Amino acid sequence: MVRELTCIQCPMGCQLTVTETPDGKIDVKGNTCPRGAQYGAKEVTNPTRIVTSTVPVANGEIARVSVKTKEDIPKGKIFDIMKEIHEVKVSAPIKTGDVIIADAAGTGVPVVATKDVAKAV
Repeated sequence: MVRELTCIQCPMGCQLTVTETPDGKIDVKGNTCPRGAQYGAKEVTNPTRIVTSTVPVANGEIARVSVKTKEDIPKGKIFDIMKEIHEVKVSAPIKTGDVIIADAAGTGVPVVATKDVAKAV
């Protein structure tokens, strides 16, 4: 199997060609740094992503707080995590790093706030 990818590990955006042989060996070409080789191999064998979104805030100075998964999660869990995020509403005050969802979609990865939101006066 051969896949063409654009590396997203640095601003260079290298065009990668990732080949997976029948015996399971992964060969990455086109990268200009070691991170590109790691990214290409991981993207073919176990793709993961960081999920970002917003959650409504009750009694806050602003109406929504930005959130993200604390670590990357399996790509196949994105829609499950987004469903959970859309069901959540939090109350101010919120601090950066506060856990909004402890175990997003059974991944063991928390969803955390990425912004402070003070209580409305």
